[in-house]
Amino acid sequence: MEKKFKFLDLKAVNAPIIKELAEAAIGVIQSGWYINGKNVKAFERELAQYCQTKHAIAVSNGLDALRLILKAYIELGVLNHGDEVIVPANTYIATILAISDNGLVPVFVEPDMVTMNLDLALVEQHITKHTRAIMLVHLYGTPCWSATVNELATKYKLKIIEDNAQAIGAQASANGLNGTYVTGSLGHAAGISFYPTKNLGALGDAGAVTTNDGELADVIRSLANYGSDRRYHNIYCGLNCRMDEIQAAMLRIKLKYVDNENNRRAHIAALYDKYINNPHVKKPAIFNNSKQVWHQYVLQVDNRDAFRSYLNANGIETDVLYPTPPHMQPCYMKYKNKLLPRTIALSNSVVSLPISIEVGDNEAKRISEIINEFNAFA
Repeated sequence: MEKKFKFLDLKAVNAPIIKELAEAAIGVIQSGWYINGKNVKAFERELAQYCQTKHAIAVSNGLDALRLILKAYIELGVLNHGDEVIVPANTYIATILAISDNGLVPVFVEPDMVTMNLDLALVEQHITKHTRAIMLVHLYGTPCWSATVNELATKYKLKIIEDNAQAIGAQASANGLNGTYVTGSLGHAAGISFYPTKNLGALGDAGAVTTNDGELADVIRSLANYGSDRRYHNIYCGLNCRMDEIQAAMLRIKLKYVDNENNRRAHIAALYDKYINNPHVKKPAIFNNSKQVWHQYVLQVDNRDAFRSYLNANGIETDVLYPTPPHMQPCYMKYKNKLLPRTIALSNSVVSLPISIEVGDNEAKRISEIINEFNAFA
């Protein structure tokens, strides 16, 4: 049947600003300058200001942002191949790929079942003499931070890296290492994804690194441009991970509206929280002492397949992020025997509802009503 409630309609999301986007694209085309031009430089300044960091480096995508951070730390001698990086077990696989791609070892730690983020109370018991970093993931748009992170970073001299792919504009309840509360500026460095489905989405692949560390920023910038510090002078064995001018121009427009996007998503989340009332469905927690940006509104449902089929029959599109945790993927089967029951439980129960800006209030209420009529035992 035709879906009455689409999970995400990017054409509808971009429709209100399509004229601005078109004019920006034409401006780039007419300029004749398509790589490392004025839009990239301007976007980096604007993004750094938004994230309250000293530096932002525009790159090709979110995975490359995380790869470059770790690769830069290796070039600086902060990390070495074989070092361990603590990471949530229930993240998207890109987080783990960035670690293993650099010859580092992911140490999987279980999530908190309420926040669905890394359980920070479990981290210290996983720290060994080989641990050099913690990679936090602000999953689904909920900040993963507390005073505990500050304490662990100081006590064990660890680098704190944020996977901020899903949480641009979110704010933690506790200040970060730099005294700020905004995700992307809490740790030593952060990787951001601007994949089109994100709250701040490009019209293609794009990403960025944010940091207050000038030396790290310089190394990342060089690594992303073939390892060069100037033309035809390569000081590192680098990569080609640059953001192009078209995407930078698109993102400069969309950055102006990301707070509106985040606020609208929070409004829809509040409606779902108010109107969904079904004992077979566990709603995500709303934390009043922090700012969540609701990249996803994620329910936990034991009988997920039946639930999704029921919603589909009623015209509601849903998604599952993520059905298979990284340690169970074919490329990481050497980790398949790790005992991670919470991670498995979440992978078997999570389901995301429509929550982007094109979801109207009445639609959110109707979706809630349909969910309330679901009987897991019917």
